[in-house]
Amino acid sequence: MMRFGAVALTLLLAAATVLAALTASAWWWPAAVLLALLGLLGAYDLLQRRHSVLRNYPVIGHARFLREGIRPELQQYFVERNFDGRPFDRDTRSIVYERAKGTDAEEPYGTERDVYRAGHEFLVPSMAPRPVPDEAPRVRIGGPDCAKPYDMALLNVSAMSFGSLSTQAILALNKGAAGGGFAHDTGEGGLSEYHLRHGGDIVWEIGTGYFGCRTADGDFDPGEFADKAAHDSVKCVSLKLSQGAKPGIGGVLPGAKVNAEIARVRDVPQGRTVVSPPYHRVFSTPRELVRFVARMRELSGGKPAGFKLCVGSRSQFLAVCKAMVEEDTAPDFIIVDGSEGGTGAAPLEFADHVGTPLTEGLITVHNALVGAGLRDRVRIGASGKIATGSDLVKRMVQGADYGNAARAMMFAVGCIQAQRCHTNTCPTGVTTQDPRRARALDVGDKSARVQRLQESTVASALQIMASMGVTDPAQLRPHMLRRRIDPYTVRSYDELHEWLSPGQLLLDPPASWAADWSAADPDRFTV
Repeated sequence: MMRFGAVALTLLLAAATVLAALTASAWWWPAAVLLALLGLLGAYDLLQRRHSVLRNYPVIGHARFLREGIRPELQQYFVERNFDGRPFDRDTRSIVYERAKGTDAEEPYGTERDVYRAGHEFLVPSMAPRPVPDEAPRVRIGGPDCAKPYDMALLNVSAMSFGSLSTQAILALNKGAAGGGFAHDTGEGGLSEYHLRHGGDIVWEIGTGYFGCRTADGDFDPGEFADKAAHDSVKCVSLKLSQGAKPGIGGVLPGAKVNAEIARVRDVPQGRTVVSPPYHRVFSTPRELVRFVARMRELSGGKPAGFKLCVGSRSQFLAVCKAMVEEDTAPDFIIVDGSEGGTGAAPLEFADHVGTPLTEGLITVHNALVGAGLRDRVRIGASGKIATGSDLVKRMVQGADYGNAARAMMFAVGCIQAQRCHTNTCPTGVTTQDPRRARALDVGDKSARVQRLQESTVASALQIMASMGVTDPAQLRPHMLRRRIDPYTVRSYDELHEWLSPGQLLLDPPASWAADWSAADPDRFTV
């Protein structure tokens, strides 16, 4: 409430100085004008709904937008000198912000990127481009064991938990998903009323803490799970094995953020720090994992069930594939989370050095499923730094059927990367449980931005595919994506990676896969 008091005090002082100027001395007029302008600006900032920073920090928040106005020049200075440590480069962040605001425009004069540096990737245009489809294709999620398949959009809201995000942020994301017809992943923090209020399609994610379907001693509660999974808005159920930014360790929600409502949603004590264990209780072998995913599908009434992971050992994932073959059942989808994915809090060494990047993870999972004869039953989602249409097309070339975005969606609801997610003092109301700060995030305005971002990003992906001579993601092939190896050498993904044929691992594993396939044991996770 201090911001309201400060604005009110400024207006009172302005009135007092006007009175002094009229009755005592004209020298009071400059002060009166300045105070009046500051007071009126502060009042406007508090009442407007477009900028969360100004609602929380009236008047002084304008300094941030002044900096934003000169940022492109400053940012380019740092990029050129390799001093830029931000998660997205300047061009990507600009694209996301502009599309969310509905101000996306063509840029003149060409690229500023060094297209001759090693690692540069580009998509291959066709001499016979196709018309852009009127409607975006959707991906049917649901194998032969699924009674209620779901048609997934090409881009969706990735896993971000209530508790980590504020009430207002969850409402904005879900309202945007409802308006745009795409899915909203709950993250592992439980299924709240805010995920359901606006009727957006939900992918309910269950993590190692089993929040929202948890017994008093921390085990999985099948009855509570079945009751909540039956809700009409819940379209898919997902088991989180690991997260890209911190694979192999559990999540942490500081006790300061665990209010009564979050405690009720998660089935945990109020005010106590919540630590998710790094491992699951419901399975300990690949075979048990496959069986449990099948049980989730059954408990949900036949809705699509799958799991999310950051890929590690190839032989361990192949062990899961062997279990699918032997059990004659498979998840309906697998979400591959890249190690470059973001999080509000993770050990720096994990974020930098643990886990497989998304490119290699996608190619591994896609080829393993193809080689085991399972790819036609399992859809693959990609998660990890997907922000633009070109990102989405590249991931689909690499083996994904659809994509999920988290950080870009946070930008759309107002995140400015203040990196105070864990402190409960987020300046824009995105990652705080302080209702005074969260109120700054206007659900109506930010949900429209979420919807615009998704629609324009998918439209960009379709336009890129059309320029490549493709009208459907199923027509994308590895040779359509090229990578520069050095200043003089370019290779296609068809040349850079080995691509298995259907059932090849079952019949005659290639030499490069034979050892891992032989070591894969469906009854234990070998190290």
